[in-house]
Amino acid sequence: MLIHQDSGTRSSPVRVLRLKTSATPRRTRICVHQKQLVHDLVENFASDPKEMTRRDVPGEDRLSSRHSDLEDPPCVHRVSASMDPSCSGCSGCSGRSGCSGPQEDVPASAVENVVKEGFDEHQTNLRRRCQSVAEGTEKAGNETLFHEIYTELYITEGLPKQIHAQHEGGGSPGTPQETPISCHQMFTPLRDRPGSIRVVLTSGVAGIGKTFLVQRFTLDWAGGVEKSDVRAVVPLSFREMNMISDEQHSLLTLIQQFHPSFLKIPAEHLGVSKLLFIFDGLDESKLSLDFKSSPVVSDVTQKTSVNVLLTNLIQGRLLPSSLVWITSRTVAANQIPPSCLDRVTEVRGFREAQMEEYFRKRLRDEELSSKIIGHVKKSKTLQVMCEVPIFCWITAVVLENMLTTDKKVELPQTLTDMYSHFLMVQSKRRNEKFQLTEKDRDVLLKLGMLAFEHLKNQNIMFCLEDLQQCGLDVTGASLCSGVCTEIFRRECEIFQKPVFSFVHLSVQEFLAAVYVFHCYSNRNMEVLEDFIGSFHEGSAQPSIIKKIFRQSRQEDPHVPPLNVFLSRVMEKAMQSPSGHLDLFARFLHGLLLESNQRLLRLLGHPNPQTLQKVISSLKEMKSPNVSPDRSINIFHCLMEMKDLSVQQEIQDFLTSGTGSTRNLSEIHCSALAHMLQMSEQVVEELDLRTYNTSDEGRLRLVPAVRNCRAARLSGCGLSETHCEVVAAALMSNPSHLTELDLSNNVLEDPAVRHLSAGLESPNCNVAALRLVDCRLSAAGCSALLSALKSNPSHLTELDLSSNVLEEPAVKQMCDVLESPNSRLKMLRLRGCRLSEVGSSALLSALRSNPTHLTELDLKDSKLQDSGTNHLCGFLKSPECKLKALRLENCKLSGASCSALGPALTSNPSHLTELDLSYNDLRDSGLEQLCGFLESPRSRLKNLRLKDCSLSGTGCAALASALTSDPSHLTHLDLSWNNELQDSGVKHLCRLLEAPDLKLKTLRLEHCSLSPVSCAALSSALKSRTSSLAELDLSFNELQDLGVKDLCGLLESPECSLRTLRLQLCRLSEISCAALAAALKPRPSCLTHLDLSNNDLHHAGVKHLCGVLEGPLCSLDTLKLQSCRLSKTCCSALLAALKSNPASQLRELDLRDNNLQDSMLKQLFDLVESPHHKLQTLRWQE
Repeated sequence: MLIHQDSGTRSSPVRVLRLKTSATPRRTRICVHQKQLVHDLVENFASDPKEMTRRDVPGEDRLSSRHSDLEDPPCVHRVSASMDPSCSGCSGCSGRSGCSGPQEDVPASAVENVVKEGFDEHQTNLRRRCQSVAEGTEKAGNETLFHEIYTELYITEGLPKQIHAQHEGGGSPGTPQETPISCHQMFTPLRDRPGSIRVVLTSGVAGIGKTFLVQRFTLDWAGGVEKSDVRAVVPLSFREMNMISDEQHSLLTLIQQFHPSFLKIPAEHLGVSKLLFIFDGLDESKLSLDFKSSPVVSDVTQKTSVNVLLTNLIQGRLLPSSLVWITSRTVAANQIPPSCLDRVTEVRGFREAQMEEYFRKRLRDEELSSKIIGHVKKSKTLQVMCEVPIFCWITAVVLENMLTTDKKVELPQTLTDMYSHFLMVQSKRRNEKFQLTEKDRDVLLKLGMLAFEHLKNQNIMFCLEDLQQCGLDVTGASLCSGVCTEIFRRECEIFQKPVFSFVHLSVQEFLAAVYVFHCYSNRNMEVLEDFIGSFHEGSAQPSIIKKIFRQSRQEDPHVPPLNVFLSRVMEKAMQSPSGHLDLFARFLHGLLLESNQRLLRLLGHPNPQTLQKVISSLKEMKSPNVSPDRSINIFHCLMEMKDLSVQQEIQDFLTSGTGSTRNLSEIHCSALAHMLQMSEQVVEELDLRTYNTSDEGRLRLVPAVRNCRAARLSGCGLSETHCEVVAAALMSNPSHLTELDLSNNVLEDPAVRHLSAGLESPNCNVAALRLVDCRLSAAGCSALLSALKSNPSHLTELDLSSNVLEEPAVKQMCDVLESPNSRLKMLRLRGCRLSEVGSSALLSALRSNPTHLTELDLKDSKLQDSGTNHLCGFLKSPECKLKALRLENCKLSGASCSALGPALTSNPSHLTELDLSYNDLRDSGLEQLCGFLESPRSRLKNLRLKDCSLSGTGCAALASALTSDPSHLTHLDLSWNNELQDSGVKHLCRLLEAPDLKLKTLRLEHCSLSPVSCAALSSALKSRTSSLAELDLSFNELQDLGVKDLCGLLESPECSLRTLRLQLCRLSEISCAALAAALKPRPSCLTHLDLSNNDLHHAGVKHLCGVLEGPLCSLDTLKLQSCRLSKTCCSALLAALKSNPASQLRELDLRDNNLQDSMLKQLFDLVESPHHKLQTLRWQE
């Protein structure tokens, strides 16, 4: 309701209004002092509401412009305990102590009329404020009607693909799958995502048009263009709220501070009126928004700090019916937790058609605009820059001048070029000469000082005192300079104080760079050292800087070499979490070019050798503890210096197809990450382990996940900052990531929280998530599974193997599995140490929702016999479609098989893989499974029974069951059953002779076999055309006699064996001779031969070399680990491979042998040679 102070002294009685909740007709109790005021207001409103403006309210002008009046605002009364407790006046009022008069009733309709008048006046004021706009400056005559200049912006739903990677250097390219959205749809729910939209975050790089977008929305609302149920739009910019960041306010007084019309609206009306708060410029905020421990505020009259008010408003504790729209630079968007946001949008700037429309509107000369559009389209750099509206304006200013003058000037190619020309154009507008006057240069440097000193502290608004400290005379001629009037402007007055800012933050960053370059050229060490610390050689600084310093000593010991100085600047910039110095650093490097120095009349002109040192320092710069997004700025700095070598090398790398064979430096990786992000084509797979680079180089590639479908980041040492980048990729719209592998990285809780935020985003499309051995804590597991539960519809594969899952995490996993929206097909929990209770709970959850799961891996869980009952209930379900069941080392016994066998038999048609290895099943347990194995409906392909205490008796039962229907089995593993022996193999041979058998892999490691088994196997496999492609007989005492029998198999035309493993079989050079005799004279299928841990010596290797020299040799892999080889063996292998360039050998394993380094080096030369196919040489553990 209205608050008014008499035009007299401060102690005059305050008139107050109190709304009562009595029965109809409603009336209001007011002080007699206020009766006449309300009467006058009602009279005015009734006679002509449109004429009731702010000047009709006595004293309001004074209240709206006097900060002191609002520090102690008059009370606004409400029903119940929300009355201002500081007030102790009249009985009907908890208000001011000066209010002590008797109360009288006033119709509530009169109050409503005054409230309506307040809202109407607010709407009128916003319309007046937003209906005109000035580009660049607010000089009289520059302002234009908003709709005459405004060009539609391209906006998409979701976080930007370039989050944290972009700055003011350009927009982000569109992709065909984007979801465009208009500003009037910000709070409209999507059809496929029902639910109200309350808080919206709109991000975008600086200058992309966020503030213009807000102005467009506000103007349309204020002008009634768009129908809306919003009672009032309340714009509050962070730059203005910074001015009162240290004050205490209630939400009511905060609004009144910037929108005095709300002085007429009582507190209780805020709660029942739908308000839309627009907080513009989060990146400019100095407020500390704490969403974890901020005190709760739910009363609009409760005083607290401004940041607490904002966090409560955003979180919905304060005015939960209100809407909130926040705009921010991309780099600062993560200050708002995803859990607080209902929608995230990105302003992408202009597309080509919108850019052309802007130039034609801006210039209004068809011929000139067509020329500028043509110039822009010829330059890829300019095209990217002009996706950002602020650059369109700067480009229009610069190119309009360049294309209308006879003077031929090279087209600007970089950001620094463009901004340097921009200043020159502004100077020419004043003095008609294409150069800076001495006066202009003096003002330019003073503005540069102002820009730099405040850029350091991220200040973008300046008061009169700030200007005076930098020598700028506001009342004199300084601010009338040709440069100053076009790049520096006076903002609206706040609290009767003039406030100034640059036309755009990027202009402030450019001028700051000009000033710092001037300080370096003039040896102003006080300014430089205050910025980045001492340059004395003994001072604390990174070792790389000290090294550069020692190598580049100058005559003046107090002035650091240019490359040292710029390295320190880059280090300082990369340490900034917000990236507020990134563009400044780019400009500083661009100013090294003589062409820009000449334009701006700067001293310095470094020689080519000095410039090359700077370039070399950039290329060698390390950034181990910096976000990879920030490291990309190093590449941008090279581009500003017009050094295109790295860019060209990466383009060659991408087009050459050399792949992982080329060594990439860290700067190569930063450039590659940037190029992959900017590519219009989505990368199918990003596997960091395939790149031949350092550990830091791989981490610099992480930002490329934003534009790929499958990201394999296993074992790369990911930190919290890298996970934040991955999370941004998951939240982007569109999010291309469908497969994400972060295995073998230590992911601490903060990193997992970032990932969880990404996974719960409605834009996340990840279908396969692998987090093997990430050492997830209980809290990390909880956050992760909570996110998966909230957004389960896309995930089809989840691998949490080798992470300890305690019972709370298992319970959350059960919630995920029981969700009707779950589409999970593959669940791998190998080595998660599930307890008996946890295993039972998990299987019980699967039983309740068995429809989709096709693969279950519970290795190393304490399933035990009791848990098998729950498993069997799941398997018996007619809806169960499980194809792979892995229960390795789950403490099962023969009793488990007595339940498992019938369950599998009842529903056998889907299961194709069964792994019961490392369980004490014994022969009796295996016999219980035979009913399932011999079922005609069985489709089992892979059967693993390693170390299950099986003997020949079990083999007999197994062979009998499989022989009845052998057409599906392709993989059989009976390794590490020591009691199997030759008798067991004899039974298996009956299976191998079956005409319908399609077995491809047979593993019999460590089964106490003798040469007798080799004879039996060879005979069985030669009896018919065999499908067996892999045979593993390692760790059996086959000896040379056994290998001779196997060679008979290799010589057979019926043999299709491709892999033969004979590790530790007590073989000698005799076996090598037999193998050579079998393989050398005729074509063979064998491609993989493993003879490791046998005493072959030189003689044995010599026989094998004869095979390698043969033109018919098909060996792809040869493993000779720990075979007692000598240096002469290495020479023989080298000679054999050199003599046969057509050799198919790609992998050679010589580990744990006494080899000479010189011979190994020559073998390594073969790996590097394009004339040989050898790719992998293993020579040490």
